[in-house]
Amino acid sequence: MDPFAALHMAAQAAALWSALLLLLMLVLSLLVVRQRQTHKVEFGDGEVPSLARAIRAFGNAAEYVPAGIGGLIALTVVGAPPMALHIAGAMLLLGRTIHAVALSRSHAASALRAAGMLLTWLAYIFQIVALVIFALI
Repeated sequence: MDPFAALHMAAQAAALWSALLLLLMLVLSLLVVRQRQTHKVEFGDGEVPSLARAIRAFGNAAEYVPAGIGGLIALTVVGAPPMALHIAGAMLLLGRTIHAVALSRSHAASALRAAGMLLTWLAYIFQIVALVIFALI
């Protein structure tokens, strides 16, 4: 395959997963705004548990998604195959979505929340290993 075509396909994969992760961030942000409007809270969480959970779900995603997107971009730059980007992107999006849903429902620890975090860490580990491999070959 033409190297430029391969790079283009990897860039498309990175763009797809970045867009989906940004969409997740937008949805989580809109859920915070909706809670703020519902409970008439302009700043902080107003000691409203559902608002506090929405804020934390967005904040947690904001802590993990940017590095994941950075990893997708770096994988593209080092010439990783598109399938590697699809695997990393899918794991990260699924992990962050599962975690956000679980966290939005309850502050308490849960198997669903743990599964979302584990999947996020696996996406990070996959990206780390792939980046090291493609950086050395």
